[in-house]
Amino acid sequence: MKRSFSLLVIFLSLWALASCQEKAKQAAVVVPGVDSMPANIRAITEKIKSEPENPEFFNERAMLYLERQEGNMAFSDASKAIALRSGVAKYYITFSDACLLLNKVKECRTALEKAIELDKQSPDAYNKMAELSLYFKDYTKVFMYTAQALEVDPLNAKANFIRGFAQKEKGDTVAAIKSFKQTVDADQKNYDAYIQLGLLYAAKKNKLAADYYNTALKLRTNSIEALYNLGVFYQETGAYNEAMDAYRKIIAINPRYKFAHFNLGYIHLFYLKVFNQGVRHFTDAITADPAYAEAYYNRGYCYELMGDEINARQDYKKSLELRPAYTLPQSGLQRLDQRNADFGNPKK
Repeated sequence: MKRSFSLLVIFLSLWALASCQEKAKQAAVVVPGVDSMPANIRAITEKIKSEPENPEFFNERAMLYLERQEGNMAFSDASKAIALRSGVAKYYITFSDACLLLNKVKECRTALEKAIELDKQSPDAYNKMAELSLYFKDYTKVFMYTAQALEVDPLNAKANFIRGFAQKEKGDTVAAIKSFKQTVDADQKNYDAYIQLGLLYAAKKNKLAADYYNTALKLRTNSIEALYNLGVFYQETGAYNEAMDAYRKIIAINPRYKFAHFNLGYIHLFYLKVFNQGVRHFTDAITADPAYAEAYYNRGYCYELMGDEINARQDYKKSLELRPAYTLPQSGLQRLDQRNADFGNPKK
């Protein structure tokens, strides 16, 4: 349920690449540390040594570097591919990926515009322009580029997915659901689309959410994301046993996943009223993250409801130590102080 996607000026611009073409052809290929390279990169490097003027090999190695998140190496190789043969759209697409990895957003856009200029039948270029537009929340361009991608390929799953995400961000959940369904119609193994459908139906408390999360789990059996979303959906719709089962599966995969421990504690505290079990699960959450202020507060509340004022007060104070502006433990301490005052007991 988490989501995330410095603009820098670079020395090598797309305009300058053509002027570097002849130098690139003449330059010797020097690749340090060949013996330490992964096998696939080492293999393509040997091909480059034998054919240093073949742009396909540089583009291929750039894509391998991209898979390894090695932006500078990918940028260098993609630049060489373009310098050797500047009229190939896919080289600019590879170059754009390297630019984006290096936060060179302006150069990324310029490269994609060049790719589209070279090949107006490239859904990949249109989709990447749509993704870039989505990053800047330019929804008009998102819809324009995805429409162009779908015009080239009406069953393009990625275009439908990007369009669905834009519609979701704009608050048009009906259209978003339609787009994500079109995504999985075209690509039945699109895990991310099933997750998005699950989230949209979960917001409506619709039981179809569980179906979509479970389909995602069939694609990625140990997906903590899908299991957690499923657990939250069950928890919010009152299916506590199913929710706890999902959280326990997460813990079996990652014993230190604090949110699963916390939610188990929350269910035992607020729904099942089994406070000693709440203490156990909140303690597990604290073990996973000793700075988890919410877990200290909720464990303290369990202690308070169990009549254990000493431990309750200790946890409330620890929660406030970690987050001084946190109002719930402040209220907890006030309740304890008021209770002592009502019974004529001194403040502890």
